[in-house]
Amino acid sequence: MAKTPVTVAGAEMLRIELHRLKTVDRPRAITGIADARSHGDLSENAEYDAAKERQSFLEGRIAEVESKLANAQIIDPKLLDAEGRCVFGATVDLKDLDGSEAVTYQIVGEDEADIKKAKISISSPIARALIGKYAGDAVDVVTPGGVRQYEILDVRYE
Repeated sequence: MAKTPVTVAGAEMLRIELHRLKTVDRPRAITGIADARSHGDLSENAEYDAAKERQSFLEGRIAEVESKLANAQIIDPKLLDAEGRCVFGATVDLKDLDGSEAVTYQIVGEDEADIKKAKISISSPIARALIGKYAGDAVDVVTPGGVRQYEILDVRYE
């Protein structure tokens, strides 16, 4: 399987989630199954079915997170020497050429993306348009609302 780029913070976030799933959520689900089982007839026990479904979901998520960590290519933006290019992990200051204010985004992996924290996915239209560009370049971004133009003001590796 191909390696998936993840920032150091994103990998740590996945490790924390995996630890919580294994040490808190899994034991809670097992206890829930045992409690539901003690209520009698399992064939008509909705609580037991729900507990088993919850455990199944948790086991699937544990497998998914373990796979993501196993296939992660951890990239530390501070160690990058991309010579001013927009690359994975870079923090980019942009100005919307339609007159809006400047915005700042960090280009991160799929699981790390959070627009409220100014982190955009490497697969988002804006990140795809930025990759390989330099400060001073203008980029056209195809969005659902039409084409938007941005000027790259600065590229940092934080």
